[in-house]
Order: sequence, then C-alpha cells, then structure tokens
Amino acid sequence: MRALLIFLVAAWLALPAFAEDAARQGGTADEAAEGPAIPAVTLATAARTGMQARVPVSGTLVARQPVQVFPQVTGHEITEILVEAGDMVEQGQVLARLDTDTLSALLEQAEAEYQRAEAGVSQAESSTDSAAAALVQAEATLNRIRRLRDSGNASQAALDEAIAAEAAARAQTASAADGVGVAKAALALAAASRRVARLDLQRADIVAPVGGLVSARNAELGSLSGGGADPLFTLIADGSIELAAEVIETALPSLKAGAPAEISVAGLGRIEGEVRLIPASVDPVTRLGLARIALSPQPGLRSGLFANGWVITEQREAVAVPASAVLSDSDGERVQVVRDGVVETRQVRAGLLWQGQREILEGVAEGETVIARSGAFFRDGDRVRAAQPQGEAMQPQGDAQTAREGADDMADGT
Repeated sequence: MRALLIFLVAAWLALPAFAEDAARQGGTADEAAEGPAIPAVTLATAARTGMQARVPVSGTLVARQPVQVFPQVTGHEITEILVEAGDMVEQGQVLARLDTDTLSALLEQAEAEYQRAEAGVSQAESSTDSAAAALVQAEATLNRIRRLRDSGNASQAALDEAIAAEAAARAQTASAADGVGVAKAALALAAASRRVARLDLQRADIVAPVGGLVSARNAELGSLSGGGADPLFTLIADGSIELAAEVIETALPSLKAGAPAEISVAGLGRIEGEVRLIPASVDPVTRLGLARIALSPQPGLRSGLFANGWVITEQREAVAVPASAVLSDSDGERVQVVRDGVVETRQVRAGLLWQGQREILEGVAEGETVIARSGAFFRDGDRVRAAQPQGEAMQPQGDAQTAREGADDMADGT
C-alpha cells in the first residue's frame, strides 16, 4: 500500500514535466517543418579596455657604476683593513691603511731639502746685493778716474784699470742674479718634492672615492700595495644595481629610454624598473642586444642574480574584441558583426594583442556585437542567435527530484 501511494504521488508531480517535454518536442517538430534552425553562436561586445605591447627580456644583475680602488703608493705593507664586502661606505671613508714609516722618513727628507733650498735663495740674494754694491763702487771709481784723466791728473793706465774693474763688477752682478734664479728653481723643486712626500703619506690611508657598497675585497694584511693587478677593493657607486637585459634584435626599434619594465628577480619577486640605456650594437652570433634597465632600490639586490621580465613598449586605452573574433586571410583582417541577429562581415584594422583581446583601430565601434568564435563559418547576411549560457540547470530533472522528495515525505507522514 505504501509503495503504491509513493508511485501515484510521483506520477502526479512529474505530469507537468512530461507535458512540457511533449510540448517542446512538438515545437521542435513544427520548427523543423517550417525551416532550418537558426544557429547559436558565442557573441561578445566590443569594449574599451587597456592594451599593452611588451618585449621579453632576461639577463643578469650588474653594478650600474663599478668603482675599482687601487693603492696610489706602491711597495708598502698593508697594516689595517677597516671594511669588508657588503659594507656601505661614504665618500672619503678610510678602507685600509699602509705602513707609514718609510713615507714619514721621505717627508722629513723632503722638508730638509726644502729648508736647504730656502737657505740657498737667501744666500744668492745676499750675493746679488754684494755684487750690486761692488758695481756701484766700480762705476763711481770709473767716473772719478775719467774726470781726473780729462784734467790730466790721472794716467791712461789708471783709467783702463777702472774700466776693467767696472766691467768685472757688472759681470759679477749678472752672475749673482742668475744665481738667485737657480736658487729659486731649486726651492721650487724642493717644494714639489715635499708636496709629493706629503701626498704619499696621506695616501697611506686608502679611502673610498665615492659612497656606495663594497662588493669585493682583495686586500690582505701583510701584503704589499701594488703587488698585483687586482684592485684592493671594488665598490658599487651609490649601491645602484641594474639589469643587463638581453633583447632580441627585432624588438630593439620599439625600445625607448624611460619605458617602464616589470622584472622578476630570482628570490626577490617582482620589481619595477625602467629602461636606462638602449643597446648600441647587436651581437652578430646571438642576434641579441644588451639594454640596461634601472631597478627600484630594494634590499637583497645583488650583482650576479638572474632576472627576467617585460618592457612595456606601448600602453593605451582602445576598443578591443576577443582575439578569436578577428579573422585573417589574403584579403586582410575582418570581424563578423551581428546586428539584429544578422551577420555583417566588416573589414577592420587590428592593432595590439593583449591578454586574449585584440585592439581594433578601425572598423568596429565601441558597443557593437561580434561573433567571438567560429566566425569563419558564417557569411554576410546569415542569421544567428546568441548561444544559451552554459551552467543552466534543466527544469525537468529538478521537478522529478522534487517529486521523489515529496513522495518520501508523504509516505513517512503516513
């Protein structure tokens, strides 16, 4: 009795679904009798959206401006090292120190030479004064002898002797003047030697020529300065790291200085950047150019890390349709526009391709409807209808399930 009751209730509740199926089948038969069914297609609306053009890049992080620090005095022992690789330093900061015993002695020697040269100048100037006084006396004696000779009170021999004495005094004066010049030249040489000795002593402190990051240290305690070809320290000016990015030759014309870039660095993730330098040449073997991309400062950036990403060469708002809606053949590019259910084949001029969307420069206006897929199967003038969205549940199944649940409830209540 219970089973019979459940069957009757389920049949009664499923009756509308069966009637609807019969009506649908009847309608389908009528449509088939009237003519062929209108095909369903996936439609899309042309909308304004952001479009981009990108160029892939990859490469290695390098120092934007490496600075090598060599000793300016050679042959002296390194006695102290004050920084290590990874330290940030300021301009003028002492990095290492050399032994100063020899340099101090050389400065003292230069100081002594300078003092002696100063004394030589003073001596030469004194000799000049003495020679000048002798010349004045010789000239006075010559004038007196000439007057006496004119009056007949002096002999010709006395006059000749006075003339010779005056000439000798004049020559002595000139020689003394030249001696002053030689002494002053010696003083200048001693001053230069003293200045070099002072500079060498100052250069015993090896300082940073710029502020930045110490990326390498080759200095070792006890070694002699200038004993090798390698620099004592290598700095990165301001700690600036950038990407030496390889770019394929066909993409180089689209690159511009200042173009934004999105770079992914190994272990650090995404970092913003911009193109700083455009490649001036292309490797004839790899066909790649080397661009420099400045990166935003971020802890953890180190030269030698691998990085890749994109340079955004174009970015704008434009009317776009799904890329599959644009058809291409020997006649050009076209889009199947749908207006009032009728297909209209329209020639277009397409632009950028970005995230499955194709920019339409000419031919389709914002808001128009196009066939998103399979547009090549339709011609101008064909009638189409929008495809039913996927995911819609079938009502009969739902009604039957409800009937079964209702029958069970009723039986339980009985």
